Order: sequence, then C-alpha cells, then structure tokens
Amino acid sequence: MNLGLVLVAVLVVLVVVLLVVAVGGYNRLVRLRAQVHASWAQVDVQLKRRHSLIPNLVSTVQGYAGHERATLEAVTAARATATTVAGGGPARVDAEDALTVALGRLFAVAEAYPQLRASENFAGLQRELAATEDKIAYARQFYNSSVQSLNTAVQTLPTNVIAGLGGFRPESYFEATGPERTDVSVRF
Repeated sequence: MNLGLVLVAVLVVLVVVLLVVAVGGYNRLVRLRAQVHASWAQVDVQLKRRHSLIPNLVSTVQGYAGHERATLEAVTAARATATTVAGGGPARVDAEDALTVALGRLFAVAEAYPQLRASENFAGLQRELAATEDKIAYARQFYNSSVQSLNTAVQTLPTNVIAGLGGFRPESYFEATGPERTDVSVRF
C-alpha cells in the first residue's frame, strides 16, 4: 500500500470524525437553547397568571381598606411595570421582584383588617396566588436547570469552540433577589 494513500485515508477519517463531533455539538447546543426558551415560556405563563390575579386582589382589598391608597397604587404600578418589561433578562427579574415586594406589603396591610381576612373572595384569591407562586417557583427551578445545562455546554470543551463559532452565549439565571433572599424572622 502506498503511504500517501494511507495518510489521505487517515486525514479523511479524521475530518469526518471532526465534522460529526462539530455537528453533534452544534445540534446539542441548539436543543439546549430551545429548552431554555421553552422553560422560560413556562415561567412567563405563570407570571402572567399572577399578573391576572392582582387586579381582583387589589379590588377586594380596596373594598375593605380603601384608605391604604399608597399600598394599592404601589401594587398596581409594580404590576404595570412587570407586564410591560419584555423578555427574560435582568430587567424582567427586577420588575417581578418589585411586584413580589409590593404584594408582600399588600398582605401585611390585609393583616390589619379582620373583615378582609375573613372575606371568602380574598381568601380564595390568596390561595390562588399562593398556588401560582408555587408554580412560578417550580417553573423557575426548571428554567434555571435548563440554563445551567446550556451554560455548562457553552463553557466546556469541545462545545465551547462550537458555541463561539455558532454565536451561543451563556444565559442568565432567574434568581431570587431582595426580600426572597432574606431570612424570615419568626417570633413567639
């Protein structure tokens, strides 16, 4: 056998193997990015559900505690901001965190009104909102897991080379900030 022919055959096999690895890595990155986008869509669905509950909650509280105008306006403004911020970047996370803080203040105000707390409508809305918050937490956990998979692939060999050539970038986590990170103080 001719040595030149063997070298050409080895080079062809090497090129084919590299192409298979490159195509496989690229396809994996595409799947991971699609999973990140799909998981963010699930977070977004739950956030929209929370946004749709807030007007009813504000109306109910307003009926019992109308003079708590500043708190009600803060919740309404935070909801408006959260619904207008598009995408899933840091601005959206900050807007949702501000809404969470405003809702916390609203529930703190509700504690001062026994008739409001006893209201069937308020209790139902509070249960729905709590269930929605649980769904948001689950969807956020799935999203962050998807982001971790993508970010790991983007930052490790050999897919980091393919990611650089293909324009893949690490995604941001949807992390708890502000009041969600502080310890809860319980006093007896």
